[in-house]
Formats: sequence, C-alpha cells, structure tokens
Amino acid sequence: MTADANLLGEYLRARRELVSPDQVGIPVLGVRRVAGLRREEVAMLSGISADYYLRLEQGRDRHPSTQVLTSIARVLQLDERATAHLLGLATERPRRAPRPRRETVPIGVSKLVASVPFPAFVEGRYFDVLAANGLAAAISPRWAVGGNRLRDVFLDPDERDLFPHWELAAQGLVAGFRQSIGADTDDPRVRELVGELSLASEHFARLWARHDIAERKGVEMTFDHPQVGELRLNREKLAIGGTEGQMLVIYHPDAGTDAAEKLALLASMHVESNGVGPEARLPVDRG
Repeated sequence: MTADANLLGEYLRARRELVSPDQVGIPVLGVRRVAGLRREEVAMLSGISADYYLRLEQGRDRHPSTQVLTSIARVLQLDERATAHLLGLATERPRRAPRPRRETVPIGVSKLVASVPFPAFVEGRYFDVLAANGLAAAISPRWAVGGNRLRDVFLDPDERDLFPHWELAAQGLVAGFRQSIGADTDDPRVRELVGELSLASEHFARLWARHDIAERKGVEMTFDHPQVGELRLNREKLAIGGTEGQMLVIYHPDAGTDAAEKLALLASMHVESNGVGPEARLPVDRG
C-alpha cells in the first residue's frame, strides 16, 4: 500500500459510524450531529484515551496492540472475520511488486468449467469472469469471459433486474470484493475499478464506504429470470488451488424441484438457440 494510506483509520471511522448509541447502551440526549458513535464514546467503551483513539483514526499511530484493537472491535460489534481484517490492517506488510494485470485460469479448471453439467464460471480476484460455460449464459448473458461481476451488477439494468433482492446481492458482492483484495487498495486494477464504479454508481460508493467484509462462499440465490420466472439455485464458490483469489462458481438446483425443471428448460433453449453440443443439456431430475 502507499506510504500515506490510512486504511486502519478509514476502517475504524467507517465502522464507528454504523454503530448506534443504543446498540452499546448509551442514552441519546438531544440532537446528535454525527452518525453512529462519537470518537470519545468508542474510546471510553474500549478503555483507552480519546486522544489515543483520535491518533488511530488520523493515522498518527498505525500499529496499536492486539489488545487495544480487540477491545475496539468489541465496541464496534465486529464479527470474527471483520476483527481479523482489523488486526490485519495494523500489521506491517513487506512491499510487494505490482501484480500482473492478466489472470490465467489453470487449464484443468478451464476443461472442468466447459464440461460440468451446470452453469459455471471462474471469478478472478477482481471479480472478472475469466472462464465460463454456455449454461452460464443461459442464466445471464453477462456471465461470459470479459465481463466483470461488479460492473454488471451495478451498471447493467438487465443484470440488476435478475436479482429480486438486489440490495442484499449488491452488498454481499462489495463485501466479498473487499475480502478478496484485502489491504491492497492501491493495486492499480482496484483503483481503476473502484474509481469507475464510485463515479458511476452512488450506491456502490455508499457500500464501498462501509468497509464491510464477507467471505466468498456458497449460498442459496434467487433469480427473477426473464424466461422462466423465479429460479432458486444453490451457488458454490470454490477456491482454485495454485491461483491468487480465483474462485470456481457453480449454480445447481435441489433435486426434484421446479428449479431443476426450469434449469433443464433453459439448457435446452440454449442448445437450440446456439447449436452447442449435447454436453450442455441438463438431465431433468424427477427425484
């Protein structure tokens, strides 16, 4: 990170503003001019001086003890993952060489994506789509090589319409991106992407400022598909060994559900419209 980056202070300030006084048992008297907790309130509840806490937020002390940060994390009601992120921001890191812009998918993973009988793609460290099969396009034409999940979800109206719970999906995506890049916010690719989205999407800028952290993991997803309506699928995100941050993303239905029928229908429609081989067809699981 750059020498003047104050990631620790930015994170503390962002999380402090998300905690209300009543959440920590502080009575509200009169009109408050700040969002969330005041600095002196965090300091008092953490057992440190207000001046010391101010130095932390201003970046004048970037290496507090684990005990101090753990105490602050408790006041800010951070979960285990967010606390680990906070501790990591206060850890001295060796300067690293600039990352290459191009991410390469292992050949075996590319073959797997092409042959797996479910919608699948590879999501890179910067949430670029690095490999995808034809069935992924049956869910969304944006799930194709060259796309970027952040750009599409925030800037493409058709992609946004695909998510009936778009607010939650967008929040999870940004938090997952934060987790993926860690403290490397000065990475040229990160600066380019965050700068572009912050200017183009007020919603992205607001979520980015929250500094939320979330694990990139499996979850049940519901889509509002333009051809088959509601489509409920399981999403798996599997880390790809030998890469830095690449994930294999697979969507699959529960056996014997209408989602399995709908996905099989979409696969058949994709085969007919694109002339792809029989490996793209999904068996209809009738339980």
